[in-house]
Amino acid sequence: MKELTIKGQVYQFNFGMGFLKDIDKTVQVKYENGKMEDSGLRHAIGGLIDGNPKAICTILNYANKGQSPRLTETLIEEFIDDPDTDIDALFETVMDFLKSSNATKCITEKMLKAVENMMN
Repeated sequence: MKELTIKGQVYQFNFGMGFLKDIDKTVQVKYENGKMEDSGLRHAIGGLIDGNPKAICTILNYANKGQSPRLTETLIEEFIDDPDTDIDALFETVMDFLKSSNATKCITEKMLKAVENMMN
């Protein structure tokens, strides 16, 4: 279980299989052969790599699902908009969460490696 303190409240996040199943359903990719594949996590990781704060909102929202207290999307947005929030550190923290969970680390590492290879 991962934790973040947002506006003085500690919130817990689970990046397990339930998270993976839920976030993957948010984006589907259709291949030339007509096959559909759920790709929400890959899409969200791409957003993190690109520095898109909407990706943080999506990831934290799904990872906090079923937890108490429940984090709202509005609260996440306010946290991101807060000038006292170190957004760069938040991006790193969320990426570290994804890299350390058994359910997400393989996909996360592959995505990071693919981007690194494209940059070289």
